[in-house]
Amino acid sequence: MKIAEINTCHYGSTGKIMLQIAECARKHGHEAKTFSRQWKGQTLPNEEHTFFGSHFEHGLHHAMAKITGKSECYSFFGTKSLVKALKKFQPDVLHLHNLHGFYLHLPTLFNYIKKYNVRVVWTLHDCWAFTGHCPYFDMAECKKWRTGCHNCSQYKTYPESVFDNAKAGYRRKQKWFTGVKDMTVVTPSKWLADLTKQSFLREYPVEVIHNGIDLSVFKPTPSDFRKKYNCEGKYILLCVAFVWSKRKGMDVLIELSKRLGDNYRLVLVGTNEKVESEMPENVVCIRKTQNQAELAKIYTAADVYVNPTREDNFPTVNMESLACGTPVITFQTGGSPEALDETCGVVVGKGDVDGMEKAVREICEKAPFTQEACVARAKAFDKEDKFEQYVRLYESR
Repeated sequence: MKIAEINTCHYGSTGKIMLQIAECARKHGHEAKTFSRQWKGQTLPNEEHTFFGSHFEHGLHHAMAKITGKSECYSFFGTKSLVKALKKFQPDVLHLHNLHGFYLHLPTLFNYIKKYNVRVVWTLHDCWAFTGHCPYFDMAECKKWRTGCHNCSQYKTYPESVFDNAKAGYRRKQKWFTGVKDMTVVTPSKWLADLTKQSFLREYPVEVIHNGIDLSVFKPTPSDFRKKYNCEGKYILLCVAFVWSKRKGMDVLIELSKRLGDNYRLVLVGTNEKVESEMPENVVCIRKTQNQAELAKIYTAADVYVNPTREDNFPTVNMESLACGTPVITFQTGGSPEALDETCGVVVGKGDVDGMEKAVREICEKAPFTQEACVARAKAFDKEDKFEQYVRLYESR
């Protein structure tokens, strides 16, 4: 079987998922090729990966999308070259990941899919596929996507535009994305699956395949972290994010750091100079790291992982923390609670800072969750098992 996968990039969470699914398929004897946009300074991850488009075209696409609000309607030549490569390869399955990111001319891609009756698997990593503009709408408390986007309150956010074009964007996506003869939609969370079934994508079967993690890396890993960061004798609250913002609950963490006493220490990973300038002095800030072994040490050193996210699909950080033996507290947001059960964490109401503070104190001072129980729960999210599910999906017909 021939499998082709497309994503915005070959790195980051979605890029790694794409590459690892392809590698799993090869282990099962299938031929798998991956495709992503050309990024400046990036090298090919392997000989089965292909970059398409150009830096100039992607830059022009971004600029035009900002002016017109049509973020899906440029990069024609790059997409034409991608389709040419796909026609030559003749995949039995075309696996789509993130299609937003200013790198595809979607009419060209979906014309190819429909004309040649290509079998499609599409993993939705956010809500962008069925909205007129945004990847998430929880914070805006918007439900217009169910019947037709208009008067968008988030048009100035990613993918940013100088004016509201969400109504036309919704209609364009509905036209392109519906009517595919053979497509299965995959979501990493039950939450996103439920939303998809309420959207114009409801004509397609929807399957849930949770994201997975590398349990050979994320496991209880002793270190001198507490001594190094002067946290000995303190309860450590850990939070990790690629970009810190209100969406990730940065304001909630600042409030918690003020409320909790000196016997607590908040540790933020993924900060930068701006974030650090806004944090109280008693917060330990650690810059971004791609070293997963170092992250495992930090997760293990913590007493509790706090995730005050206000919008999320299925946060990998929750699983990583559990795998290292550390319980999790999260808001009732998106798919964030789905990694937890009664043995390893607490879910509090969205935005309930009082409830989160109470849960922090209870977990740290009463220790109701064991390291063993957290690790046992994390085994349900072994990445190898999740990638195998994709391969079985490919092979199901």
